[in-house]
Amino acid sequence: MAIQVLMPALSPTMEEGTLAKWLVKEGDEVKSGQVLAEIETDKATMEFEAVDEGVIGKILIAEGSAGVKVNTPIAVLLEEGEDASAAAAAPAPKAESAAPAAPATPPAAAAPAPAAPVASGGARVFASPLARRIAAEKGLDLTSVKGSGPHGRIVKADVEGATAAPKAAAPVATAAPAAAPAAAPAPAAPSADAVKKLYADRAYEEVPLDGMRRTIAARLTEAKQTIPHFYLRREVQLDTLMAFREQLNKSLEGRGVKLSVNDFIIKASALALQKVPDCNAVWAGDRILKMKPSDVAVAVAIDGGLFTPVLKDADKKSLSALSAEMKDLAARAKSKKLAPHEYQGGSFAISNLGMMGVENFDAVINPPHGSILAVGAGVKKPVVNKAGEIVVATMMSMTLSVDHRVIDGALGAEFLKALIENLENPMMMLA
Repeated sequence: MAIQVLMPALSPTMEEGTLAKWLVKEGDEVKSGQVLAEIETDKATMEFEAVDEGVIGKILIAEGSAGVKVNTPIAVLLEEGEDASAAAAAPAPKAESAAPAAPATPPAAAAPAPAAPVASGGARVFASPLARRIAAEKGLDLTSVKGSGPHGRIVKADVEGATAAPKAAAPVATAAPAAAPAAAPAPAAPSADAVKKLYADRAYEEVPLDGMRRTIAARLTEAKQTIPHFYLRREVQLDTLMAFREQLNKSLEGRGVKLSVNDFIIKASALALQKVPDCNAVWAGDRILKMKPSDVAVAVAIDGGLFTPVLKDADKKSLSALSAEMKDLAARAKSKKLAPHEYQGGSFAISNLGMMGVENFDAVINPPHGSILAVGAGVKKPVVNKAGEIVVATMMSMTLSVDHRVIDGALGAEFLKALIENLENPMMMLA
């Protein structure tokens, strides 16, 4: 029986993507683990591997199609002995356009492939269509089957060797609790047509939202609406750090290493999270997760959006190692070549606009992080030193945006103090 190849979910949050490029054609024989296509998500371009063996009988979604929903059939794979007639009748689903028209009434469909099951803990179980079909025929619960395919995906061989578990008794229905009174609805935002009418007599260019822009809009709207932000501002004197950085860069020149101020900020933040561990935390809905490692996310601007790649265990890495890793992550972020595990996670983020001349700003927390540090430009200012003398010093403004559900004011201030101590005494970071 022909197997439907479905649009994969390449990250836990992916709902749709663009089928950027097919790497196989109709009639090609494919093996499990072979790359079939390149898929663009809201964050990256990733390779999609086959989980079953067979022959590509029909390609259902054309190369370059955008807005293809997860689990949409994108191709038909023929099993051994089948010919192209098994795939000939397969419908070619249409990808959702950027501005979809009103949906037509869907035609009656044949029995659909079983949906991807969800484990009891809430995590999605990934299985090939053939594996799901065999599991349904055998009465197998896929959450109890360990996958041997790419990235732990459950394939045909896994379910063929598994034994069906006895079915649990159906749960007894219970009366639903009375619903709480609905809150007053928020005022609706003006529609797209209403906004366009306002500018009907003015020239403009309409730019459709791509997947990345939609994700940024949704996440930051959620952040500002649901996270109780508060802000702590401090200035740090950079002259000692700048002199130390120049000295280090001279000694590392032969190795091709050039440290940036941002490398020191990453290291200083990671060490401060260890010194004030209650700030190394994320919001998890009904609880707080206090993290052990210092996993620091750093905002990287790219065309049309941004990434926040995560430097894991940053407190344990040398400045030169952090610098090399950051350069690699930033370069691959700009070409959208990061894997999901490289930009997901972390408990703390840094956004630095100092290189653009911005002296201070407030950053929006990236949920579920507990805080984010906004870093401004170093500016020469007159300051009073410890001897009471007025001198010129390079001062840099930093603003810590904090989730008050996770971190209180005094705790955030303690973290900023530890961070500034590291930056104003940079040799301590080498100890």
